[in-house]
Amino acid sequence: MDDPDVVIRGGTIIDGTGGAMFSADVAIKGGKIVDIGALPRPGEQEIDARGCIVTPGFVDVHTHYDGQVTWENRLQPASYHGITTVVMGNCGVGFAPVRPADIDLTMRLMEGVEDIPFAVMANGVPFNWETFADYLDAIEARHADLDFCAQLPHSPLRVYVMGERAVLHEPPTEADLRQMRRLTAEAIRAGALGVTTSRSVTHRFLDGDVVPSVLAGDAELVALAAGLRDAGAGVFQIAPDAGTIGPELTFALLRKLARQSGRPLSFAFVQMANQPGGWRFILDEIGRAQKEGLEIRGQVIPRPVGVLMSLELTLHPFSFNPSFREIENLPLREKVAAMREPSFRTRVIAEEPTNPHDFFRLLVSERDLLFRLGDPPNYNPDADESVGAMSRAQGRDAAELIYDLLLEKDGREMLYRPLGNIDDTPRFEGAGRYMLGDSRTVIGLGDGGAHCSMICDGTLTTYFLTYWVKDADASRMVPLNKAVRMLTREPAELVGLRDRGLLKIGYKADINVIDFDRLRLKAPYASFDLPGGGRRLSQTAEGYTATLVSGVVTYRDGEATGALPGRLQRFARRDPTSTSLRTTNER
Repeated sequence: MDDPDVVIRGGTIIDGTGGAMFSADVAIKGGKIVDIGALPRPGEQEIDARGCIVTPGFVDVHTHYDGQVTWENRLQPASYHGITTVVMGNCGVGFAPVRPADIDLTMRLMEGVEDIPFAVMANGVPFNWETFADYLDAIEARHADLDFCAQLPHSPLRVYVMGERAVLHEPPTEADLRQMRRLTAEAIRAGALGVTTSRSVTHRFLDGDVVPSVLAGDAELVALAAGLRDAGAGVFQIAPDAGTIGPELTFALLRKLARQSGRPLSFAFVQMANQPGGWRFILDEIGRAQKEGLEIRGQVIPRPVGVLMSLELTLHPFSFNPSFREIENLPLREKVAAMREPSFRTRVIAEEPTNPHDFFRLLVSERDLLFRLGDPPNYNPDADESVGAMSRAQGRDAAELIYDLLLEKDGREMLYRPLGNIDDTPRFEGAGRYMLGDSRTVIGLGDGGAHCSMICDGTLTTYFLTYWVKDADASRMVPLNKAVRMLTREPAELVGLRDRGLLKIGYKADINVIDFDRLRLKAPYASFDLPGGGRRLSQTAEGYTATLVSGVVTYRDGEATGALPGRLQRFARRDPTSTSLRTTNER
């Protein structure tokens, strides 16, 4: 055999199976793992992994990089955090299919649901496609620092088929349903990994109206599932409205869709604050469905879903007050100066927020679930650390306290509002111990690429490895070998990417070398590097010694190498060690 392209030397191998760790070298040739063991043959490139763990690259099945991949090559924050494959197009929103007349509507939809600024999309997304197959062709020409996969989103599909009737929430005709079914099957045959939808009432345009998929009837969702059955491939992903209709009705729909499609289904699984213990019912129902042969799993994020607020970001407790709206577009320095004027302060604090979006008004009005994030960031504060508790302890008006906090660090202080995955405290401890690592769930819901200046949960891999593993006490600790499997093989199998997620001979050489003792999640910060100078939240980490995609080093010690080996991954991928026949929609 010729010399390997790369040899990773002397690391502790955690191979993604969940099995025991062991010391070995890893040889890579042509983008594949070709040998594991004590390897005397040198590589053209050598990576010293002594004192480090060596893992498969992480797979994130719930992202929204659909637009970002069209304007930039570094899919951050994912690529900063050991993620080597992302799956886009979740929650029924995305950029295709789209007719030219509906491009503005598509951008308004993504601005409302995913907090991607309209001007950023207008400057960055080329819209050089119409059908979903066209979109795949367009992004296939893109190179990135990790691999990316696409799913067909329901809301743009509904608009493509029904036009204005889709936005007015009219019911589809039988002809509409047949067309949606046909287009779903066509997208899967063109290489989409699946189809996605949303029933979540939090998914709205900025004017407060829910997006097209939210009020769609069961028959329409069944048509999408039937499209998967017709194609004989693909997965179904849904963001249900569990917080409003309850877990019983939610799961009845999931069961119906899994049965109709005959394909794997996953859903956004969040512990709702208004349904304490509801997660137990859902886990039990998943177990019953699995025993019936239905492939259903809940996607779980390993921390409270948290909205971040500051004077630099989309939201903060005064962002909808009329007086603040007068200065919201000023540079930060001028904004802070205006807010320090006593008369302006009095005026803003006396006002009430005005916004047609009920959900946004709720977010900015909370006091007992609002916290200073801090550095290092604390995503699991105690209840007595809330702004409400602080104001009562100090005998101060909560609005006065918040106003002062927002002006700290020259206006860059960040507040944190945990939203989901909380019980009677801001923590995700009790339910999390059971929801995470269960065979009925898979890690997801980070939403990387979306919520540009509200949420930065796409860094969940580093958070999970630190909070639940490295820095965990015995009450919540997840074993490291199991944690690696949860970030690699399990999500890869969920979406049919069986060529990655394991360190085995023949598998794709997507690999992390991690100095685990140094692994640390840094505090998020606002950056202004989107098209047109648009803002977004960025967050990096320490401890990633090297990340490789297809055997090419993309990051060394947290810094990009400039290499862009990542490509669109069409279709499911077969296990390279399998001797079974591949299907039409499998590579």
